[in-house]
Amino acid sequence: MDYNRIQGGSYMDNLIGTLLAIFGNLFVSISLSIQKYSHVTLAGTKDQRAFYHTKTWWSGFVIACIGEGANFVSYAFAPLALIAPLNAVSVLTSSILGFLFLREKSKPKDFAKYYGLAFLGYILTIGGTYLFVAFGPNSHEKLQAENIVKHIVGWPVLLYMLLEIITFCLLLYFYKQCGTNYLVIILLPAALLGSVAVITVKAVSGMLVLTIEGTMQLDYPIFSVMFVCMVASVVFQARFLSQACKLHDSSLVASVNYILSTTFAVVAGAVFYLEFKNEDILHICMFLLGSAFCFLGVFLMTKNRKKAKLFEPYVTMNMANGVPTIHDNGQAVQPDFNGSFSYGALVNNDGVTATTLPVNLELPPVTSRTTDSSSQPAPPILKRSILPLQPDRSARATAGASLVSPAGPDAGVSCIK
Repeated sequence: MDYNRIQGGSYMDNLIGTLLAIFGNLFVSISLSIQKYSHVTLAGTKDQRAFYHTKTWWSGFVIACIGEGANFVSYAFAPLALIAPLNAVSVLTSSILGFLFLREKSKPKDFAKYYGLAFLGYILTIGGTYLFVAFGPNSHEKLQAENIVKHIVGWPVLLYMLLEIITFCLLLYFYKQCGTNYLVIILLPAALLGSVAVITVKAVSGMLVLTIEGTMQLDYPIFSVMFVCMVASVVFQARFLSQACKLHDSSLVASVNYILSTTFAVVAGAVFYLEFKNEDILHICMFLLGSAFCFLGVFLMTKNRKKAKLFEPYVTMNMANGVPTIHDNGQAVQPDFNGSFSYGALVNNDGVTATTLPVNLELPPVTSRTTDSSSQPAPPILKRSILPLQPDRSARATAGASLVSPAGPDAGVSCIK
């Protein structure tokens, strides 16, 4: 009877932790969408911090805090192997919200091309979530300080931590010293730090819940050690993820990071907290099958996202033979001299005929650069007109050898170069 009461409490704890994790991930994805909407609406403002003054951004921030708090508390009730794969709910919700609010008009063929695999990913993720929740581990213990110390000093945990430290140092050497920027090389250290983070988060959350229930756990040294390790691992994991997003596509980073971090979190829960100790082979296989479905579903959801255009042309004031130079991220592109080129009010009208300028457009007096104005002619004075008018080729050829005659206001303009 006592065994059944313990099992019933374990099932109830798993249910509470699972629901908290699901709603927490839902709130986080909704908050990110709200904050993204706030940034998009303020994209053209000069003030880079204008979103701090909007209620939309702050409401998203509050919802994000609630979601992260629910995720934090869920680790105290359910096993790591059950909570870690539920991050797929956040990816699924973000993808659905992006499809509903950012969808574009497209033909049915293009719709099936871009969103067909995404819908298949939705189905696989939902089915996989059901499988690993239904067949996940049910063993759960109250994480008192004494129990956490016993887990740490066990030889499986010490061997696991030793292998993690050696692997992390090797990956850090390849990344820092050898300059290897492969996505897996950057995300593997983040996943290793993530496994340490979930171990410490579960310990800290469990001791806080027990303290709230009436059993003081905060005065033990192991609480301070776990809290410091939790903060350090989360900070360094965020740095690796930020570096990966700078060097690689964010959609690919999201899918690969989910797969690696979930895998290492499940292994950490199995080694550190012995979560699969009392499970049979059928439940373990169905749990692994559900996790594989979630991995494939997340990959398909993020696979066909439209990438931003890499070519962003802009025109500078540098002129190449009268034609503005087009740049692409600092690399100059040779302008086209054969056809007509226009950008705003800068128009190249080589093919138009000459038109006489108004009489009132006069040239200022020309002064010679030499002392002897009779022997040394003065250089021609260039005058710009608002109208995009050019003389014909015969006048242009004459302008190369002619001089501007400073005859007077009635003489008009002899040539324009």
